[in-house]
Amino acid sequence: MRCVTRDVVDGALLVEFPGLSEQEANASAAALARKLTSEQAPGVHDAVPGARTLLLIFDPALLDRGAFEELLKSPKACGAWQPKTVRIPVAYGGGHGPDLEELARGVGISPNEFARLHREATYQVAFVGFAPGFPYLSGLPERLHSPRLSSPRPRVPAGSVGIGGPYTGVYPSSTPGGWRLIGNAPVRLFDATASPPALLSPGDRVLFEEIGEADLPKLRQQLADRRPSALKPTRAPALRILSPGLSTSVQGAPRYGLAASGVPSGGAMDLVALRSGNRALKNPADAPALEITLQGPQAEVLLSTRICISGADVDAAVNGRPLSLEKVVDVRAGDRLSIGSVRKGARCYLCIQSGLVDPSILGEPLTRLQRGDEFCLAELGNASGLDEVDDRARPASLRQTLRVVLGPQADRFSQHGKETFLSSEYRVSTQSDRRGVRLEGPTIESCAPADIPPEGTAAGAIQVPGNGLPIVLGPDRPVTGGYAKIATVISADLPLLAQARPGTLFRFTEVSIEEARAARSAWVAV
Repeated sequence: MRCVTRDVVDGALLVEFPGLSEQEANASAAALARKLTSEQAPGVHDAVPGARTLLLIFDPALLDRGAFEELLKSPKACGAWQPKTVRIPVAYGGGHGPDLEELARGVGISPNEFARLHREATYQVAFVGFAPGFPYLSGLPERLHSPRLSSPRPRVPAGSVGIGGPYTGVYPSSTPGGWRLIGNAPVRLFDATASPPALLSPGDRVLFEEIGEADLPKLRQQLADRRPSALKPTRAPALRILSPGLSTSVQGAPRYGLAASGVPSGGAMDLVALRSGNRALKNPADAPALEITLQGPQAEVLLSTRICISGADVDAAVNGRPLSLEKVVDVRAGDRLSIGSVRKGARCYLCIQSGLVDPSILGEPLTRLQRGDEFCLAELGNASGLDEVDDRARPASLRQTLRVVLGPQADRFSQHGKETFLSSEYRVSTQSDRRGVRLEGPTIESCAPADIPPEGTAAGAIQVPGNGLPIVLGPDRPVTGGYAKIATVISADLPLLAQARPGTLFRFTEVSIEEARAARSAWVAV
């Protein structure tokens, strides 16, 4: 297997397969991902196959690059593996396939004929990405190829069968999406309780079978009856939410190992701030805490414990008594905790002694706090990694420059576009969230189409869609993406990005991969 590697940023590497067709490159990427997973290569967190590349997320402190390059060249097979064939029922057209008639009219055939051509093809899973369990299926008849919508729908119903360029696929959950919709499939493509959680893996075969409109409600109900639920707490709750604030969720360490099933790593946006609060409480470094964005919640303490607020400065009080940042405070059952506006930054963290049990379901959309939610304390673990945290390594909150490594598609932008990117100020949009920080400012000129064969994405990747405005991808980003990426923010500057409020102005400056690795060593590796 001939392949070449390209550094994306410290902690991310792109493996390419020059000279191969897209089908051959995709098969090679999937095989290599299985090989790395089966051999548990030291330091490799995730291996994400794309249309013709493989993205590796790794820990530079643990990965021996020389040994890794030899591993890539090794002809040793990854063990016996047989693709499975999965049959998926589909109800075509009607209210479930709003684009079917238009697509059929565009190629001069009836909707029924379009549906027949779609279901009679044999498909292969090229890769899983965009959302947990979302399969990109190759094998779509060329006559049915269709460009994505120019403006994505804000909500695509779960089970929608769509066409995007040369691929077809099924949306596992309700999400925004820009594919053309031709039907609906009552199938569970992602189950957090299964291993692996995604029903489909790269290389699997898929056959579609048409069902009638009347069959759809019954099959949907059967899926709903078997829907996995969050684990019920086994301990007494320690905190009850009285009002939820603007956007608050439980966040801890990134969760690696499931990117090939379409699950992003997630975790706290500002890991340095989270670890600082946990260190003060002698918690494990990445013990889950409440990540509070811009405006915090009010809560009732149900069990006597200790708390610490870290990150951006915030108006916070217990029973009306102000709380200081980074200071450990004892609280008792019945106390009222109030966290107001976050100042001089965007996020703070309410850390609690021993950490919180994360109530979210793996692969489900972000769970924001609701009134009445109750949270339990986790089992107290070892305070591992706390001595490694260095407050001096944390970027100053007033710094307005993000260091980036150019690429991996910098060559798709004109020289003028790259100069614009590196010389202009960009303002953080109010439309930003944990999936991506959207920026407003001068458009970045390209010299090639914005769309690329979809490939894995790293935290901090700066993708540039057709409108020329950059989006910096965050921890809840789509695992794969089809927009060209001009650069990637280095790991050491991700906390600065996490603290950027809407309206914050940023500039970008280019650094080498060696400089990115050196900067990473100054703070706790992600």
